[in-house]
Amino acid sequence: MALTVLLVEDEDRIASFIRRGLEAEGYRVMTASDGESGLTMGSSPSVDLIVLDLMLPAMSGEDVLVGLRSRRPDVPIIVLTAKHTVPDRVANLNAGADDYVTKPFSFSELLARVRARLRPRSQADATTLVVGDVTLDLLSRRATIDGREASLTTREFTLLDAFMRHAGQVLSETQLLDLVWGYDFDPESNVVEVYVGYLRKKLRPDVIETIRGAGYRFRG
Repeated sequence: MALTVLLVEDEDRIASFIRRGLEAEGYRVMTASDGESGLTMGSSPSVDLIVLDLMLPAMSGEDVLVGLRSRRPDVPIIVLTAKHTVPDRVANLNAGADDYVTKPFSFSELLARVRARLRPRSQADATTLVVGDVTLDLLSRRATIDGREASLTTREFTLLDAFMRHAGQVLSETQLLDLVWGYDFDPESNVVEVYVGYLRKKLRPDVIETIRGAGYRFRG
């Protein structure tokens, strides 16, 4: 049975972006567009994780967070907000948030945090991805191919991570923009093509296949 994520977000564009991405990963997604609805829906034991925006109508996200913690002390809550100062982070973590993602964000970052919070506690954390001849160490953030190390920038690392988690699948440029650059990036940009070129140079030209008219496929 699919795990259920409650998304409490009043901006339709962001809510649609997150919902599409999570549903594509196999999660069941419920949405609430104001704080009162979020508190009511999040109180249900059928909800496995909550992604909570802080700037909400009807009731602030901070008040929703406190209310949810009193009703469901064990449900994972990931706060999603434009507030990014250290005092903001500390205040919300102290109020009961399990994690904190600041806007703008890439979907791959949010997805990684959702997966981590929903992973069974008894399950050892996967720290390495291996596809074909490519190995990606998630802790040291190092990539190796054919036994040699490839030095990657932060964005290149995130793009390679997205490719390796979807190895064998054809990913469109729009999907890659969503996964790596986030919801507010210009869809007309050629940044995906540019960064695919960077990875091919640093890894090997044939590890990423261009599927004409459709996107790219990682072969490893």
